[in-house]
Amino acid sequence: MARSAFTLAAAVTAALPGAEVAGARALSAGGDGRFDSAVATLADGRELAIRVADADDTARELASEALALRALTSGARAILPFRAPEYIGETRLGDSRALVTELLDGFLVDAADIPAGRGAAVSMGRAIAAIHALPASVVRTAGLPARSADEVRAEIRQLVDRAASTGRVPARLTVRWREATDDDELWRFESAVTLGGVQATSFLFTDDATEGPQVTGVIGWHGLCLGDPAVDLAWLSTAPNAAADVQAAYTAASGRAPDAALGVRARLTAELEFARWLVHGDALRRPDIVDDAAALLDSLAAGLRDDDLAVIAERGDGVDSALAALDRVPEQPSTGVDTSMQTDAYNPEDLWLETAEAEPVGDPHATEDLTALADSGVLPRDDDRADRGARASEDADEASEDEAQRAARAALQRWTNSSSE
Repeated sequence: MARSAFTLAAAVTAALPGAEVAGARALSAGGDGRFDSAVATLADGRELAIRVADADDTARELASEALALRALTSGARAILPFRAPEYIGETRLGDSRALVTELLDGFLVDAADIPAGRGAAVSMGRAIAAIHALPASVVRTAGLPARSADEVRAEIRQLVDRAASTGRVPARLTVRWREATDDDELWRFESAVTLGGVQATSFLFTDDATEGPQVTGVIGWHGLCLGDPAVDLAWLSTAPNAAADVQAAYTAASGRAPDAALGVRARLTAELEFARWLVHGDALRRPDIVDDAAALLDSLAAGLRDDDLAVIAERGDGVDSALAALDRVPEQPSTGVDTSMQTDAYNPEDLWLETAEAEPVGDPHATEDLTALADSGVLPRDDDRADRGARASEDADEASEDEAQRAARAALQRWTNSSSE
């Protein structure tokens, strides 16, 4: 591919008749290069993003993105506490599909750099909850995928069987995953509108002087569907410092019925990315991919302390190294039992399910515990000593929050100023 920014920008006029392009520059967020992309600056000052896909899989992704953005009506967008890119138009560049959208300003963040405390972590949790609160009609009216809990469960069962049939999945993992799919308690959830797999880099931030880094935009809507809300939380353990705060903020902001198994399914979703990679390599008859996936699965299995997904191996070295390697698996949409990957050319920083093993997101009690912690904070004041102790505790809490704010802003300065690629 490697088309120039000026070539791409010129195509904007086909998607937006009458547009006057005044400038162009490259658009990149350090991604995997699956698209040719650029920013076109119009004479009226607006900036638009154009992405072009040559391959069938990336063209399908752009088509899904276009459909999803058009499904976000003004009413749906008004519900969200952040912006989503506006659909501008589509065109062809040669034989390739091109999508033009509004460019959103903001900072992208790597999951490992998200600090704990108020600011980025809390804002991300609230943003995910807001997406899950969208009415189901947003998806159904647009004809986007909609899956019930039973359908999600059946798809996972099929994936596990396909992976096991390769003979490269350790037996304890096969048993672990099959026990999870057989556990009725894990699959009593209400489907929600989801992004089909949030990544840390789905969020765009700006800094607020009072609250710290805040989510002001969300990108990557091609997986929009009705399904398991756990898929949008599976990335959390890639954010070791912030995972608990994101989850707590999500729980506090969610108006949905409590789902004690949410974290367990999120962890299961992350583990199964290894299986998807294996199945992908097997389908393509690519021994290199199969061997890579098998090595990751072996490392994962070696680090597990218990076959029960409800038990979290928080410091298993094998788990940590395997999960750290999950960033080698390319991003893919959640599209039912189709486990094919989008591409074999990928960037280690582009996976939304990098390390969802060894963190509290998988703990079925985490939601309850964090909610309890969030609701506490005022000590009993039986006498003056208790009153002084309470004030000291509050001062310490404020100092801790201030420190979290400083950490958040320090992280913000490290993040790359990017856009809605």
